Amino acid sequence: FGRYKADIKTFSGVYSKEIKNDVSFEKAKQLANKFSKSEGRRPRIMIAKMGQDGHDRGAKVVATGYADLGFDVDIGPLFQTAEEAAKQAVENDVHILGVSSLAGGHKTLVPKVIEALKAHGREDIMVIVGGVIPKQDYQYLFDAGTIAVFGPGTKISDAAITVLDILIN
Repeated sequence: FGRYKADIKTFSGVYSKEIKNDVSFEKAKQLANKFSKSEGRRPRIMIAKMGQDGHDRGAKVVATGYADLGFDVDIGPLFQTAEEAAKQAVENDVHILGVSSLAGGHKTLVPKVIEALKAHGREDIMVIVGGVIPKQDYQYLFDAGTIAVFGPGTKISDAAITVLDILIN
C-alpha cells in the first residue's frame, strides 16, 4: 500500500482574529517586522511532526499563529523521520525547526533531528520543541541542543517573542 500521506490544510487569520489587541501579539509582530528589516526576509519556521505522532491539530494551530505574527511557515508531513524533517528544513532554508510532539518520542527524535541538521552543515537552524513534554525532560532537550521548550498552555505570541529575541540577538 505504500506510505500514508495526509493532506495538510491550514487557514490564516484565525489566530489574529481571536487574539485581537493583545500586547504580546503586537510585540511579537513588531519583533518579526524588525527581524525582517534587518535580515531582508521574514523569519521562517518549519513545524515538524516526526515518528508515529499523528496528532497534528496543535501543530496546525501553532503554524497558523506564527503565520499571523508575520513568519513564513512551512509544515512537514505527518510521520516524518528526523532525517526527512532536517532535509526539508535545510531545503526550505528555515531559521527555526519547531518539533511538535504529543506521543512521547521527543527524547529520541529531537536529538536525531539536531544531529541530522549538523550532518547537513546547518547547526544555525534553531530547534524548538512544543507539545506535551514532561517538565523533567526539558533539561534533556536543552542538553541535546534545543533552544526552547514550550509546554501545554504556552501562548503562541509569547513563544514567538522568546524565539525572535534569540534570533535577533
